[in-house]
Amino acid sequence: MSRIWAGIDSGKGHHHGLALDADGRTLLSRRVANDEPELLKLIGDVLDLADGREVTWAIDMTGGEPALLLALLINHGQEVLYMPGRLVNRASDGYRGEGKTDARDAYVIADQARMRRDLRPIRPGDEAAIELKLLTGRRADLVEDRTRAVNRLRGTLLSMFPALERALEVTNTGPLRLLTGYQTPASIRRAGISRLTTWLANRRVRGARSLAEAAVEAAERQQTAVPGEKIIAKLVHTLAGEVMALNEQVSELDKLIKGRFHEHELADIVLSVPGIGTVLGAEFLAAVGGSLDEFDSPDALAAFAGVAPAPRDSGKVSGNLHRPITYHRRLQRVFYTSALVSVRYDPNSRKFYDRKRAEGKKHVQAVLALARRRVNVIWALIRDRRCYEVTPPVTEAA
Repeated sequence: MSRIWAGIDSGKGHHHGLALDADGRTLLSRRVANDEPELLKLIGDVLDLADGREVTWAIDMTGGEPALLLALLINHGQEVLYMPGRLVNRASDGYRGEGKTDARDAYVIADQARMRRDLRPIRPGDEAAIELKLLTGRRADLVEDRTRAVNRLRGTLLSMFPALERALEVTNTGPLRLLTGYQTPASIRRAGISRLTTWLANRRVRGARSLAEAAVEAAERQQTAVPGEKIIAKLVHTLAGEVMALNEQVSELDKLIKGRFHEHELADIVLSVPGIGTVLGAEFLAAVGGSLDEFDSPDALAAFAGVAPAPRDSGKVSGNLHRPITYHRRLQRVFYTSALVSVRYDPNSRKFYDRKRAEGKKHVQAVLALARRRVNVIWALIRDRRCYEVTPPVTEAA
């Protein structure tokens, strides 16, 4: 049966939709507002053009700006393929002309969907997976903001009081609380150990005495005030408060993620795998859409996660492997980070890692090999609906 191919170049306020027939002729090209009535009209017009033929939609994003359009397409039972923006940009080089417009991008998306057979379908994930994707995405943003704020705090404090910057771990609550009250060497010396200890203890800082002693010792090592000290001290106070606020936001999100993660049917299985905690487990479920139904085999999951090397052979050169270009970054992080942690706590993982090192692989290579092996493990656990055990169960003979 003939088919119509519809490509969507998504944007914030508007999308551009373009439909092609099986011969690549343009049937419709339209810019539509990111608004439900107009999106419904676009879907209806494309279905009318199909006149009983099947329609395949392709889009360059899986969430965010085109979320409403995707929801409408899925609610109408439409087949939707995902074509990453990187592939769109590369494919555009093979089409005539050098200009870039939304209509051209929509045409490339539709035409590539018409010719290719390797594009992944976009399927509706379960409600828990969608919520976990939103929560873990927000957490990742906050962690990045916190890292930037901590780096700015360290740089600012270093420009005024390098001895204190060396003495404090400004990612911890106690040192941050200290910096909201005392920033300069002179103010810390005036306070002294006893008064500083009391001030910290009243604010429920653990190890108040040792922290006060470290701060006073650093203050005794610097008797000189740098130019601009008053302004720098105010900036340190502000940045310390920002880091503390971000810590609280991350902590609150972790509670939400933990609660939602444990409500998922696969939570206990995923959590049983050594090295995978609540956050990594939530990121795993969010990345795979709450199940492994989309992946035909562990190899497909490994390729999607970027832990399976891609060949780069040419001529007489063979066996040349390299990191894949297109893969799910967060899912790769889940497998790599959990593999790195499991080496310390799981004897099976440690044994596998040591074997790879004995074969001559470097540390990162050995961890990646372990990450690839863990794909097979978690695949089998979810398939069999059982939790991980250090000693695999023995199958009795029939």
